[in-house]
Amino acid sequence: MNWLANLRRVRLSHLAFTLLVGLILLYLILPVLIVVPMSFSEARFLQFPPKEWSLRWYAAFFNSTEWMSAARVSLITALATTLISLPVGMAAAYAINSSSLRVMRTLQIILLLPMMVPIILIAAGVFFVYARVGLISTLSGLVLAHIMLALPYVIIALLAGLRNFDMSQEMVARSLGMDRFRAFMAVTLPQIKPSLVSATLFAFITSLDETVVALFISGGDNQTLTKRMFTALRDEIDPTIAAISSLLILASLLLVVIAGRNKPS
Repeated sequence: MNWLANLRRVRLSHLAFTLLVGLILLYLILPVLIVVPMSFSEARFLQFPPKEWSLRWYAAFFNSTEWMSAARVSLITALATTLISLPVGMAAAYAINSSSLRVMRTLQIILLLPMMVPIILIAAGVFFVYARVGLISTLSGLVLAHIMLALPYVIIALLAGLRNFDMSQEMVARSLGMDRFRAFMAVTLPQIKPSLVSATLFAFITSLDETVVALFISGGDNQTLTKRMFTALRDEIDPTIAAISSLLILASLLLVVIAGRNKPS
């Protein structure tokens, strides 16, 4: 009888845990379940549930010169941030992983600081620096700021892969005549591909979704999509925001699916 009572307790505990996890997941996806249907509403203002269905707000987004310009700036910035932060982050992660010098630990802390410092303080600091050097409302300034924010995620993702990799394999390749760079490209990089994919994903999404720094330093022709969305919400609750949010959610999901397909079996 004791084993039967224990079995019932285990089942009840498992059921309670499953219910709790289900409620947490529902809470996390609830905004998506609300925003996406609202993006297909015919109403002039945000309305849930929609009384009539339409694609008018998606058409309004794609037919708007201002929205398309902001989307182009965000995509260019995200791509440039990813392309630059990946090799820089790879070099930093490789140096941190390979060296036992204390200065490398200090370097790691410095590179991870943007993740630890409140984003509003970073935005204010970047604004004052850019105001002195003339990088406010420039695409190059926006890319540099986003690289600073993306680097910690890139380094952490790549360090995880490097620390799970047996570096003696690279040493064997070097002992057979390869230089360090060729050995890294031929032996190390293919085996940490999942970490590289994750780093790419983190860098792109960090740049694409960044809002606070963009509010301080972007503007004019170099206004990001997230800043324009924030401005639109402040001035008028336009359902176009729901359509754009749905597209960003879809893009994030597609990137996650692509990253998942690149995991080793």
